[in-house]
Amino acid sequence: MANQPSSYPILCASFNQDNSCFAIGTREGFKIFYCNTGRLLYERAAGAFIIVEMLFSSSLLAIVGAGEQPSLSPRRLCLFNTVTGVALEELNFLTSILAVRMNKQRLIVILQEKTFVYDINSLKILDTIDTVPNPKGLCAFSPSLDGSFLALPASKTKGSLLVYNVSDLRLHCEIDAHRSPLAVLSLSSGGTHIATASEQGTMIRVHLVSDATKSYSFRRGSYSSNIYSLSFAPAAELPDILLATSSSGSVHVFSLGSPPNQRSSGLLGSIKVPHTINDALDPAQHCILHRAVPAGVRSNTSIRKIDKFDESATPEHVVLRATISMITYGGYLLEYRYNVNHQNKSSWTLEREFNLLTAETSSLP
Repeated sequence: MANQPSSYPILCASFNQDNSCFAIGTREGFKIFYCNTGRLLYERAAGAFIIVEMLFSSSLLAIVGAGEQPSLSPRRLCLFNTVTGVALEELNFLTSILAVRMNKQRLIVILQEKTFVYDINSLKILDTIDTVPNPKGLCAFSPSLDGSFLALPASKTKGSLLVYNVSDLRLHCEIDAHRSPLAVLSLSSGGTHIATASEQGTMIRVHLVSDATKSYSFRRGSYSSNIYSLSFAPAAELPDILLATSSSGSVHVFSLGSPPNQRSSGLLGSIKVPHTINDALDPAQHCILHRAVPAGVRSNTSIRKIDKFDESATPEHVVLRATISMITYGGYLLEYRYNVNHQNKSSWTLEREFNLLTAETSSLP
């Protein structure tokens, strides 16, 4: 989602489709980093950018300016080649571009009341979708060509969404997820599941995309909070965990299914008792890392990697380990290691932290 210029030093932050790299946009330009080592791969000082999207690890970027310079209109999408340093193509629109998504087949451009679907190779418009007013550019897009789904809000007054199959260019389903308007949407990497949160921010829900049925309801907390990001663990089918970040500064991890060494019980340590019978449906459990970032600082998070072990394979009897990268709009990258042992007890370790704004190629690990 594009962020209007604000007091944050980072204007936008996004991971690429396989979580191997991430890009940030600032008032000075944009930078690309390699997730595994934190190495700065590319930077360009060219003005303020509110959208910087990668196509996997290729040299193609989709970039949109913040409008602070005449040449960087928020109504112009530039497809930029990082190898040659030149624009391959520019697409101009009547209103501001709020979000851009790509996979190896499609280019998606989100405006406030329209969404355009392009063939990414020919840049031919394949479909134009009229939408309800969507001023935040809410959307979710799966990078998988086998499950190439696009999700968009379907209502201004409640939390319903439309899921489109952009390979076949047809509406797949409509899902009524929340009573309040939507705040965040996220599709799993394989396009099999979609997670949603409303503006109220107390409930996280997961639906199966194939038949639009609800699989999980999670209570994040009793008090309202702005959900900044939802991230599934990488998986072709059902991911192991779902992660949420919020304006409270906490990170929430929810188990999907059951642990690898115990198929009859939940993954994490303590069950969160739901407040209503309707939400008392799921065996999944809930773990919280408090004060992961300062409260109120926007963040974008990715579960980059999941490792599973036999109970005896590690000294700590770890059966599941997640590598989690968090970009704060205050200008930092945090990498956490999240472990679950054979007794389903979880622990967090901050592996590294560094400043993205001052980083140079030679200064990063």
